[in-house]
This record gives sequence, C-alpha cells and structure tokens, in this order.
Amino acid sequence: MAAKTEQKGQKQQKQQKDAGRQQTEQGLTLEEQFARLEEIIERLEEEDISLEEAFAAYSQGMHLLKNCNEQIDRVEKKVLKLAEDGGLEEFEA
Repeated sequence: MAAKTEQKGQKQQKQQKDAGRQQTEQGLTLEEQFARLEEIIERLEEEDISLEEAFAAYSQGMHLLKNCNEQIDRVEKKVLKLAEDGGLEEFEA
C-alpha cells in the first residue's frame, strides 16, 4: 500500500513539473523548443513509460510543436525581400 501511495505521489509531482514546463515553454527560443521536443521523443521511446506518462508527454510535445509552428509562421510573415527599386517590402508567399 505504501508503494502505491509513493508511486501516486511521484506521478503527481511529475504532472506538476510537466505543467510548469508547459507554462515556461512559451518563453523559449525556437532552438530551445526543438531541444525540448527531442527530450520528449526520447522519453516516449523508453520502455518503462506508462500509458498516462506517454499521453502526457505526447500532449506536451504536440503543444510545443504548435508553438514552434506559430513562431515560424510569425517569422515568415516578417521576412522582407529586397524590391527591384532597392526598397524593402513584406515577403508574400
């Protein structure tokens, strides 16, 4: 019984830690977010991961991926190209 209580406590601590990471990930650079995604992938590839942990890691990874895509989209919209007359104008895809 004590082992189950300890496991439950560890699980709750991990979930709280993951929730804290999600909040701080919004302030990460794109490179840092990609590094975090790599960590999540490595965790998902481990054999001893529980279904609940795998789902939480997957959800966190998808959230990070969405943030990365949004950040890349914002940067793409800001890309400028050199116009024929030497001026700068917004890049249009």
